[in-house]
Amino acid sequence: MRKIFGIGETVFDIIFKEGVPQAAKAGGAMLNSMVSLGRTGLPAFFISEYGNDAIGDIIDGFLNENGVSTEFSHRFSDGKTKLAIAVLNERNDADYSFYDKYPSERLKVSLPAVNRNDIVLFGSIYAITDEIRNRFKSFIRSAYDVGGILIYDPNFRKTHSSELDILRPMIIENIQNSVLMRGSDEDFRNIFGAETPDEAWGAVREYCRNLVYTASGQGVYVRTEVFSGKFPVRQIIPVSTIGAGDNFNAGMIAALYTMGIGKEEIGTMGEEKWAAVISSGVGFATDVCLSYDNYISHEFAARIRGSAT
Repeated sequence: MRKIFGIGETVFDIIFKEGVPQAAKAGGAMLNSMVSLGRTGLPAFFISEYGNDAIGDIIDGFLNENGVSTEFSHRFSDGKTKLAIAVLNERNDADYSFYDKYPSERLKVSLPAVNRNDIVLFGSIYAITDEIRNRFKSFIRSAYDVGGILIYDPNFRKTHSSELDILRPMIIENIQNSVLMRGSDEDFRNIFGAETPDEAWGAVREYCRNLVYTASGQGVYVRTEVFSGKFPVRQIIPVSTIGAGDNFNAGMIAALYTMGIGKEEIGTMGEEKWAAVISSGVGFATDVCLSYDNYISHEFAARIRGSAT
């Protein structure tokens, strides 16, 4: 059976709107994706690190309750689980502040063996963190070499722009180790100064042959060596956009998995299959934007499970 792995940081999100706390929940880009996939009944494995403390216990229990395996997650005692304070603006987009206390030795856990056509999702700041970089890079490179489907989402925030000269080589290395890159218009603007899907494709094409470019309400663009297209998104009034991109990734992965699409097929797909993959991503992302949750609702997950039977 194919497996789905997500490797990334774990945080505990506390969400504020107009100075009032609205919700507190497990977060982190890859965690959000894995919880949504776990809720749909897919074999989701989360590779991460979080504290052996009260907040870590809440997160660990939550992951397991939602069908996400934590056998590859490190619980550390010399430190505290990372906190994220998310303040929503008038458009319900979030501005973040982070508080962490990691141990001196990071990611002290046996990493899994990835098999051909297993799916590995990675990205965000965790994928360019110097303290774990050697182990991280070795893992994704070996997964790529054995024929895994590596999906990279840089999720690069403007707050890190001052470090871009140092971080860009690691970002490019991650792109080179991906089969599919999914980024937002903001990502490509911040990293490459690209303002359009075609400019983004021009920036990454020599490193990765399959690109999905999301542009909020404007639509989703796909660029590969054999296909170029645009797909619509639903127009909604969001409650919160936290987790929208993470769950777009989860929706794409759910489609790739349930449709039985392997590594070699991704680069040869035409409009019909891309439409199904992107539609799934849009569906997951839309559901998340309609609540303060970072993951799809149990009701939406039940519909997905029902449609797959």
